[in-house]
Amino acid sequence: MPVDVELFSLSAGGVGEPRADWTSSAQKHMKVALAATSNRLGLKHIDLDEKSADEYSESIALHAAVASSIALHHGPSDGMWALPTKAGKLDWSFGDAMQTLKQNTGADYGLFVWVRDSYASAERKAAMVALALFGIGLTAGQQVGYASLVNLHDGRVVWFNKLARGTGDLREAEAAAESISALLDGFPRVK
Repeated sequence: MPVDVELFSLSAGGVGEPRADWTSSAQKHMKVALAATSNRLGLKHIDLDEKSADEYSESIALHAAVASSIALHHGPSDGMWALPTKAGKLDWSFGDAMQTLKQNTGADYGLFVWVRDSYASAERKAAMVALALFGIGLTAGQQVGYASLVNLHDGRVVWFNKLARGTGDLREAEAAAESISALLDGFPRVK
């Protein structure tokens, strides 16, 4: 699936302001990094273009919702948010919502990637310095992402990984490749 990515500039007060130019650069860098990773892993892949992203916007949005739930309720740090009915297993499904994608592409699996990244504006950096003098810390930005491998036959999520950190810069090709590498860490081996 096309990468669902958006980059923001954080105002002095911490409000994220979308940056289309940064987002466009990130999309290009991440697409190249995903293709390189796919080739390195020996995966046969089909890249869906931006027109397809519009056509499958509901599936992409559904992935974002399900992935945020998986990130909250599954994993080693789920603690009090763990769902007892899941018994610690990756037991999530899109049901038949991915059937159209399967029929139109012929693919067996879909790799969904969702990333949001933010960076401190000059005003935010000034506020960070000023407040640090009073012992108050502000964050400069955060990179959050989810990657899901979905079996398009039955809609089941067969692999999931999340990324949440204060480092990384998707505006640069090398750093975007490192972020993709971190996000796809532990990706299942092809048999």
